[in-house]
Amino acid sequence: MESVSVSQGNSSKLNGVANGHHGNQESMKERCGGGGFQMPLHYPRYTRGEYEKMPEWKVDCLLREYGLPINGDVHHKRKFAMGAFLWTC
Repeated sequence: MESVSVSQGNSSKLNGVANGHHGNQESMKERCGGGGFQMPLHYPRYTRGEYEKMPEWKVDCLLREYGLPINGDVHHKRKFAMGAFLWTC
C-alpha cells in the first residue's frame, strides 16, 4: 500500500494569493459582512436595470450572501443573479 502526502506548497493557491486576489479577500470580507453563511432576512429587491449596472463586487456580495456560486465573469454573475432573484410575469 502506498502512502500519499499532501504538499503545503499550494497553500497560497487556496487563499487566493496565486490568483492575484491577495489584497481583495480582506476588503471583500469587510464589504460583504465577514465569513460564514447566514440566511438573509429579506429577498433582494433590485430591478433588472440595477442588476445590469451593479458593480462586480456588489454582485459577488449578493450571491455570497445567499450561498450561491460566484464563478465566471461579471456578465455571467449578473445574469445568474437576475435568473435567481427576478420574477417574470
